[in-house]
Amino acid sequence: MEMIARRTLRLLACAALLAALFGCMREPEPALRIGTNVWIGSEPLYLARELGHLDLGAVQLVEYPSASEVLRAYRNQAIDGMVISLDELFSLAVDGLQPRAILVVDVSHGADAVVGRRGMRSMHDLKGRPVAVESGALGAFVLSRALALNGMQPADVRVVHLESNEQPGAFEKGQIDGAVTFDPYRVQLLRSGATTLFDSTQIPGEIVDLLAVRASVLEKNPQAVQTLLTGWFKALDYLAREPKDATARMAVRQQITGEQFLQALQGLHIPSRAENLTMLAGPTPGLVVSGRQLMTLMVDAKLLRSTLEIEGLLAPGPLQHLPP
Repeated sequence: MEMIARRTLRLLACAALLAALFGCMREPEPALRIGTNVWIGSEPLYLARELGHLDLGAVQLVEYPSASEVLRAYRNQAIDGMVISLDELFSLAVDGLQPRAILVVDVSHGADAVVGRRGMRSMHDLKGRPVAVESGALGAFVLSRALALNGMQPADVRVVHLESNEQPGAFEKGQIDGAVTFDPYRVQLLRSGATTLFDSTQIPGEIVDLLAVRASVLEKNPQAVQTLLTGWFKALDYLAREPKDATARMAVRQQITGEQFLQALQGLHIPSRAENLTMLAGPTPGLVVSGRQLMTLMVDAKLLRSTLEIEGLLAPGPLQHLPP
């Protein structure tokens, strides 16, 4: 009996030790699900994956046909983060969905545009005409700014809600006479005879795309966030070193040529790591200054129901702690 008792005690001791050891071991982080739509600014993420710079066990890229569906997936908690525009970040934050910007992906400088039929020369030529706008906040914002800068009102055009991937087909069929668009769909529309009436060079700094994650992700998935950022900058390094190969790879998913992709990139400014830190961190982050102006414009145009503190939406920590 004494021997059995000692054996039992030893087994219990071993079990307790194993329990303690397993208790000290951290559970592996779940894969971080990042949503994107078909947009040239998101392509460095896919380039990073193709080059092997994204651990698929840590980060999974999920592509949706439109920005509206990316936002819907985030609202439904189907994804943990996404590439979205600053105005869309504001809309999610006002609804209490706690997005946090961890990276400035790009600043639009001509990549977002309003196009119309051949022969049209200004936004005034769209008066009374059907204009396609994606149902997300960005399309409405671009159209609102284009109209306002040309002394027009939203009621001056007939808004037709169409996702970006549906617009070229509708234009060819004569169902719309204009569209708020971006590449690769802008290229398709121009091929079909469209002409550019307005683009984001006229509203510098107002259209900013971000990589944002849910606030809880910063605590639950810190390593995956680091993997995501590291992959992004490795892809940018490769783009700088091997622009022809990089753009040829990225153009495949966009269904355009490498030359067209390289040309489309001219409409974007992709901030470096140092520029990102200036925009996201410090006593007065650059994004706060431009963001306040954007927020005021959105509230005035009734695209946002209230203002909020932009500083609380920025999360520069992961980028600040990224190894050089």
